Amino acid sequence: MDNQKLIALFAGSFRQNWELPLFSDFRGGTYTYGEAAQIIRNIHCFFRESGIGKGDKVALFGRNASNWGISFIAVVSYGAVAVPVLPDFNPDDVHHIINHSEAKILFGNDLLLEKIESGKIPEIQAIVSLVDFRLLFARSENLKENAEKCFKTDFAGKVNPQNFELEEQENEKLCIISYTSGTSGFTKGVMLPVRSILSNLVYAREHMPLKAGDKIVSFLPMAHVFGLLFEFLFPVTTGCHITFLTKAPTPQVITQAFAEVRPRLILSVPLVIEKIYRKRVQPTLDKPVMKILMAIPGISSVLRKKVKAKLTETFGGTFFEIVIGGAPLSRDVEVFFRKIKFPFTIGYGMTECGPLISYDAWKTTQPSSAGKLVDRMEVKIDSEDPYNVVGEIMVKGENVMMGYYKNEEATRAAIDADGWLHTGDLGVIDESNYIFIRGRSKNMLLGPSGQNIYPEELEDKLTTQPYVAECVVIERERKLVALVYPDKESVQSASLTEEQLMTIMNENRHRVNKELPRYEHISRIELVDQEFEKTPKKNIKRFLYT
Repeated sequence: MDNQKLIALFAGSFRQNWELPLFSDFRGGTYTYGEAAQIIRNIHCFFRESGIGKGDKVALFGRNASNWGISFIAVVSYGAVAVPVLPDFNPDDVHHIINHSEAKILFGNDLLLEKIESGKIPEIQAIVSLVDFRLLFARSENLKENAEKCFKTDFAGKVNPQNFELEEQENEKLCIISYTSGTSGFTKGVMLPVRSILSNLVYAREHMPLKAGDKIVSFLPMAHVFGLLFEFLFPVTTGCHITFLTKAPTPQVITQAFAEVRPRLILSVPLVIEKIYRKRVQPTLDKPVMKILMAIPGISSVLRKKVKAKLTETFGGTFFEIVIGGAPLSRDVEVFFRKIKFPFTIGYGMTECGPLISYDAWKTTQPSSAGKLVDRMEVKIDSEDPYNVVGEIMVKGENVMMGYYKNEEATRAAIDADGWLHTGDLGVIDESNYIFIRGRSKNMLLGPSGQNIYPEELEDKLTTQPYVAECVVIERERKLVALVYPDKESVQSASLTEEQLMTIMNENRHRVNKELPRYEHISRIELVDQEFEKTPKKNIKRFLYT
């Protein structure tokens, strides 16, 4: 990695692939690398005229789309800091993230921006539409005219593959602040430096065989680093053509896109893979006749090949591998995929590592592992026997974050004095540094698309509701369930029946869900008869209830 630079990877790819398609919106328009380069230069002019300097923050609030991708590259190649904001966050969270990050410019999808109040984000100097790059709001007069004049003077007719250059950034410079949660009481803005992004990209380029012209479908949220790095930034550096799903990525929409685009590499979270498997494959396997035939050695091998062919075609038919990350894959799905030799692999990472910690190609990975420790990283298990006794997984190296933005206490809790990042995950390793995850020591849960869910936030909201004394939010069958110990005194005073109390609890649940993004919605409430068991510090021993 010593001789490689982050911005040079992008500039070189733009020059080499100038006439090739770069971004498409699914069933929409397409930009070539050259057309995108022109817009990037235009945005740089806009930044300059807006008074944006190196290191200033720029927020991006929108769903996956070509203009989001162009804007992001423009931000980091200008030397500003990108602040991606998940479109599922509620308005209060978005306001908080924009203010906490000290963002000066906001790029946003028009529909999402309708929920944002400019008076609540006083440091924002301008708001730009991600639909067509219109200037929607500016505190400075004549900003639009000055930006257009700048572009005509500096770049009009001058942007071509021979002279397209982007200014390099130092490896320790802050590049991205990724907010894993929006609520003010739990704010964690992960500071990812240039070196973390570069290290992840170099690893992908050296271990995942993409080439110019290959096609990618981007459906994981780009405001999350898994999708950002491997469905977007990595393919851009190799000259790929990326198609963005601009709508909610349901399994039906995703499979339609796979069939039309026929991607070369697929990144996914377990939920999508499992839904496709259970809808397209499992009903056939569960038929009585099929169960009998699958038990006959000669016939079963033929049937497995047919199932594999059908499943492969469901994902477009031309991919060399599906990389699954963000949450554990169901054991039965993993076992079946290995039986039919389906080309999938499971990786492991976290936002704080931008995101990769471990990965290996499907042909060489160890079954039940989360891959092998990636280059430029170290791993150790906090146990007396890391090969056999489960302990916390700890890592250090180029991928690790700088810390949490304006949160030194959280940074000290995550990275110790020797530079080891405490992942909060439990596992063991083998002699080749394959990582086998055995559980989580942190309270954090993972949403269906790999979103981070902090149960304390949901519990904090729920305990403010009528008749709730204490609660614990847990995950069951990939759904969030709230265990509630009711305020017995209030219930008795109101002479509530159990049926009436449950009606109130469901009203509480609906009220709380309205304040939360869909992936944090509580599916049901269960009442418990006894107070939750607590530590001497009066913290609930949540591990007893999960």
